[in-house]
Amino acid sequence: MVMIVILTALDLEYQAVRGHLSDPRVHRHTAGTRFEVGRLAGDGRRVALGLVGKGNHPSAVITERAIAEFSPSALLFVGVAGALWPGVGLGDVVVATHVYAYHGGTSEDDGLKARPRVWEIDHETDQIARHLYRTGAWARHLPAGAAVPEVRFGPIAAGEVVQDSAISAHAQWVRHTYNDALAIEMEAAGVAQAAHHNRSLPMAVVRGISDRADGTKIETDGLNWQPKAVANAAAFAVALAQELAVEHDNRPAGKAREASDMSDSVKNVARDNARVGVQAGHIHGNVTVGHPPQSQSADPITQLAELRDRLARAHKAREVDEDTFTAAEEEIAVASESLAESTEAGRSKAMIALKRLRGLLADVAELAAHVSAVIAAIRSVL
Repeated sequence: MVMIVILTALDLEYQAVRGHLSDPRVHRHTAGTRFEVGRLAGDGRRVALGLVGKGNHPSAVITERAIAEFSPSALLFVGVAGALWPGVGLGDVVVATHVYAYHGGTSEDDGLKARPRVWEIDHETDQIARHLYRTGAWARHLPAGAAVPEVRFGPIAAGEVVQDSAISAHAQWVRHTYNDALAIEMEAAGVAQAAHHNRSLPMAVVRGISDRADGTKIETDGLNWQPKAVANAAAFAVALAQELAVEHDNRPAGKAREASDMSDSVKNVARDNARVGVQAGHIHGNVTVGHPPQSQSADPITQLAELRDRLARAHKAREVDEDTFTAAEEEIAVASESLAESTEAGRSKAMIALKRLRGLLADVAELAAHVSAVIAAIRSVL
């Protein structure tokens, strides 16, 4: 499984990250998008690298595509940005604490009123990034002889224009409305939203400061600040990817220890064709176990229809909460529509939807087992 997905907007940024990968190989998405899958130099962690292009809209689409294709444990967006404060220096690395989609608003007689959308970086990822900064270990990924830049944590504003003025109406509005933003760019909001809609996938935005967004961009570009800034951002991002992968590897053992320490809490997760019969802590008195599920049709589409009915009954019985029920219904619909295409691509898309569905229903053993049976039926015809 690909552990981490790293995305960039510009070819320069892509090449900077690619330089940290060994043996990158092309991975073609069915819609034509090309990713490269390689291993991080030094520890061999698998990483998928992709190019989203400029703007929040394409970045959201490609990010969603990458998540569906690779089911990563974490997602990083890496590149350059413009500084919004004099104290943020050229070449500094800014790690987003949250991302503003700042172009939302309403136009009224007395001016434009902001209606922002904001996505916070999850607490654990933020803590890992800060620890990495404190130890200074990330600097070993910098180019040989390069100075170690400052690393700053704060908001990043993501819009749809290149800001290259400190006095324009746009610049003044951004400063007035998003006064705490350290940097400004054009893609992070799309990436953040896609991650948010995928069960809050851990996501980090790492930007190197290549200009000051104040009308001097031509000058700073001429002084090669873009490649310097993106090299710094790539170095921090690669180190962060390694830390996130280590955290992911260690998590199952940690959860197992937690379960053993909580004598009244036991959680079993059914995988593939396995079925969980009983989940219990201490048992006192008589125990009655329900009848096993009825035999199911070998046809995946019929099985999905049966699953939808059983899901509805579980929801009505309050075994499945409203949010989980809605999300599960959506995944069943995707799987059904994809299977109806009767193509290899459709079956693959259905498998991805069903794997997400199994995760959603992991706490309801009977439903999770039904999903596993559908997955097994599809595999038998792949």
